[in-house]
Amino acid sequence: MSTMLAAPLLLLLLVSCHPSSGAPNQSSKEVPISTNGQPFPWDLMRLPRSVSPLHYDLTIHPNLTSLTFTGVVRIQLEVHEHTRTVILHAKQMEVSNVIILAPEGVRPLQVLEYPRFHQIALVSDSWLIKGRKYEVQMEFAANLSDSYHGFYKSSYRTSSGEIRLMASTQFEATFARGAFPCFDEPAFKANFTIQIIREPRHIAISNMPKLKTVDLPGGLLEDYFDTTVKMSTYLVAYIVSDFVSVSRTTQHGVKISIYAVPDKIDQTTFALDAAVKLLDFYDDYFDIPYPLPKQDLAAIPDFQSGAMENWGLTTYRETGLLFDPKRSSASDKMGIAKVIAHELAHQWFGNLVTMEWWNDLWLNEGFAKFMEYISLDITYPELQVDDFFLGKCFEAMEVDSLSSSHPVSTPVENPTQIQEMFDDVSYDKGACILNMLRDFLTPEAFEIGIIRYLKRYSYQNTVNSHLWESLTDICNSGVLDEGGKKHKEFCSKRNLQSGASKWFSGDELDVRAIMDTWTLQEGFPLVTVEVRGREVRLSQERYLKTDDPSLTEGFLWQIPLTYITSASNTVHRFLLKTRTDVLYLPEEVDWVKFNVDMCGYYMVHYAGDGWNSIIKLLHHNHTALSSNDRASLIHNIFQLVSVGKVRLDTALELSLYLSKETEVMPVTQGFGELVPLYKLMEKRDMAALENQMKGFIVDLFRDLIDRQEWTDSGSVSQRVLRSYLLTFACVRNYSPCVTKAQQLFKKWKDSDGSLSLPVDVTTAVFMVGVRTPEGWDFMFEKYHQSLQMSFRSRLKSAMAFSPLQDKLQWMMEQSLHGQVMKTQDLPDVVVVIARNPHGYKLAWDFLRSNWHTMIKKFDLGSNTISYLVNGVTNQYSTREMLSEVKSFFGSLTEETGSEMRCIQQAYETIEDNIRWTDSNLPLLQNWLNKHMGRVVHEDL
Repeated sequence: MSTMLAAPLLLLLLVSCHPSSGAPNQSSKEVPISTNGQPFPWDLMRLPRSVSPLHYDLTIHPNLTSLTFTGVVRIQLEVHEHTRTVILHAKQMEVSNVIILAPEGVRPLQVLEYPRFHQIALVSDSWLIKGRKYEVQMEFAANLSDSYHGFYKSSYRTSSGEIRLMASTQFEATFARGAFPCFDEPAFKANFTIQIIREPRHIAISNMPKLKTVDLPGGLLEDYFDTTVKMSTYLVAYIVSDFVSVSRTTQHGVKISIYAVPDKIDQTTFALDAAVKLLDFYDDYFDIPYPLPKQDLAAIPDFQSGAMENWGLTTYRETGLLFDPKRSSASDKMGIAKVIAHELAHQWFGNLVTMEWWNDLWLNEGFAKFMEYISLDITYPELQVDDFFLGKCFEAMEVDSLSSSHPVSTPVENPTQIQEMFDDVSYDKGACILNMLRDFLTPEAFEIGIIRYLKRYSYQNTVNSHLWESLTDICNSGVLDEGGKKHKEFCSKRNLQSGASKWFSGDELDVRAIMDTWTLQEGFPLVTVEVRGREVRLSQERYLKTDDPSLTEGFLWQIPLTYITSASNTVHRFLLKTRTDVLYLPEEVDWVKFNVDMCGYYMVHYAGDGWNSIIKLLHHNHTALSSNDRASLIHNIFQLVSVGKVRLDTALELSLYLSKETEVMPVTQGFGELVPLYKLMEKRDMAALENQMKGFIVDLFRDLIDRQEWTDSGSVSQRVLRSYLLTFACVRNYSPCVTKAQQLFKKWKDSDGSLSLPVDVTTAVFMVGVRTPEGWDFMFEKYHQSLQMSFRSRLKSAMAFSPLQDKLQWMMEQSLHGQVMKTQDLPDVVVVIARNPHGYKLAWDFLRSNWHTMIKKFDLGSNTISYLVNGVTNQYSTREMLSEVKSFFGSLTEETGSEMRCIQQAYETIEDNIRWTDSNLPLLQNWLNKHMGRVVHEDL
């Protein structure tokens, strides 16, 4: 699954934010009571292992007029222990006419329901015998869901204004049970044969190709789909709609189709090309053929997350799939390519090989996130995705530096806790530690290990240790026999180069021991480096934003350190396994840079004179370091201010070099560290300092802003940077930018929106246009008329950043109602308004007064709810606001979200902001007074 795509309004307005989980509930010791008053024969949230499903025969009949559905499921079971009960999942549905088809004949079964655990028990009056197979059949009926999960209804408006309905599924993590009775845990893999009854005006699609359609009485049709491969329930999917499609076949013979509403099918060309290219890439890279005859990608008008990897029928937000080259930006294209790359990677990581339980979700999501970058680097080199990978690690560190963080692999039990696993730790930290491991083992050894893992566990379920075993000792003879050509060539070559083998020969390297330190404990290390002559002293501790130092005790990582020095740009490597250690350099050096290109998931503090020598280097010759190295230095030094290791004025001295910076990652990281400082002030009464800080940042980047052309020229990274800089400059009222944007907005408005603006500058132009009621109304009219997804997205973000408070309030209310603006966009709208200096109070009041509606719509523990909670609260920095936030969240019950991790994160973030402002505001004031006007401008 891809988590939510934040509006492409760039980090300066939306500093991203993150999801969560509480301690597992101990199952209550009293005997559970069924809805009919009888004791329920099972008292755990996890299903028993006495019976498992082999095959489901499922018929579903949705009624898009009454918004209900009925169905019949027949499940073939294998019995592993004698039992009289079959426990499975069903949620908010009527189950009836339950029978068992046994060798002795057909018998009815009694049904008991236990809604608290979404469980039903089918009770037999005679024993089901170990080793035998049985079939149970039941009918069921329910309403189409009003939310974005289970079997839910969706609607869209045609270009002629007609509202059309459809029904689609979203079962990950625990929602298949809301669509049909099933064993809804990932380890209960089975085959599924699906039939769907529909009206002739609709089509039905599912995981597998359609075999035939049969006429039914009453003018209905029934579609029969081929049987799936063995898979988990959360990957089942079906859609009933009036979508149309375009198709192509891959080199490996797989039919790829893109489905969308008829008015938008002309926006599917890029997605079709990308899907064909990427499926072929994975087929070759993993050396395992994609096992199904087809792969559909469907753009769903109402969709909560970014996308979902259902096997053979991946589903997407419309913004995640639809692309119009004339109206979409470079970052839109990159976003769509990444989402498709993510979902198609899941067809192997997740679908073919699935985690045993949700505690190891990262085996799915961390891998899919990581493979986005590996695959696009090769298939779409022009997208330059590597320029943006670092940002994922910085985002993960943001949540992982709080004591409410959790290990990558962490126990979860109830559905809320499971939902909370879909967060930056599972996705982004998961990807970053895989990237670190790949760098450490070498890309060749890593690729061989993961192919071995996928081949060994195909159609099965795995835990963490299975992956580490597959990556260990890859050149022993037993393993080589299973390997492919790449594998054998690698190992024979490696025998010749014994020098490098220190890094990955099995006798020295215990992958599991290293990686357990990264997956089984939360947080990440801060490595302190002190150079004394040729001696380099190293120490490690947990980096934690807290005022309780005892919380950092007891953590130890095995850290694959890398470093370069002023004397040698060869990457040197050292595995730090102890709390302290010493390295010796061959000669004395001017500077040393650890964590080369930030391939490692750790921060570095340069003690003694270390930071000064780096600052000197950046001021005199910043290109001696790579742009990733520069970005990581900016990130690390400002983060070290937060924990009192570095003075703020030292970090600000380093930032002065940015007046010469031109690369996207260090520039955006500079903004990422400096902008939040004035965002804190905007929510306090300190206009003078706030304006001084804003002035300093504009001045720092002025040369670069002045050099931007108002066109769509240049590489993807240059275009992303342009859009970012011009938007920032206009929001900050930099007058050359505002004047140009006003001219363009007037021309665009005078042409009634028909003038084609350069895509990269539209956000900047819109940000200026929404400042007047007429401008805002005109943009809303264009938003309402447009069928172009990324264009609508930019309009929506700009409208939410307007200073007109009545418009902001109206937008939130309309998004909640879902008629004029889609409810799926509500989180983005609320979070942008929370970033808006004219809107943050409105967003906080709105979140409080509509909390109960939103948790019902978006589900407790979801990434969406976490994004809302953090996005609305994470720029507060006063004790008054902390107590207001605590008083609201403290009044909730467990059913309304009091146990969610994102609430803990919100408290900790505000506490950290309070500590930061208490310690640093006077320093900042003094430094700005001294240094205003010190930025060196090059005369161009």
